[in-house]
Amino acid sequence: QVQLVESGGGLVQAGGSLRLSCAASGRTFSSYAMGWFRQAPGKEREFVALISGSGGLTSYADSVKGRFTISRDNAKNTMFLQMNSLKPEDTAVYYCAARQGMVLYVETRRYDYWGQGTQVTVSS
Repeated sequence: QVQLVESGGGLVQAGGSLRLSCAASGRTFSSYAMGWFRQAPGKEREFVALISGSGGLTSYADSVKGRFTISRDNAKNTMFLQMNSLKPEDTAVYYCAARQGMVLYVETRRYDYWGQGTQVTVSS
């Protein structure tokens, strides 16, 4: 069982930056592939970025490529999302998710554990 807690969301102006964190419980953090997803009002939850258990493999949605960076610190059971050059269309609730194994999936149904979400609002 894994429990995930996100933090770091907030209100920022367009062009600004935020860093999200996802703290995980459990002793086998490095055995979980993890990801960041987001959900805007009236829209489906969508994949943002994924990272393998070792941190050596990452994947990004086209909409955030070059602006967002996913990383993890397995010694601290924490995953991060550095978000730069934020745009109003990045406004959403951001969720971290985890699944045991090595494969990175973009589909939300593949993930067994979810955090409660953190709100990111980008003003124009």
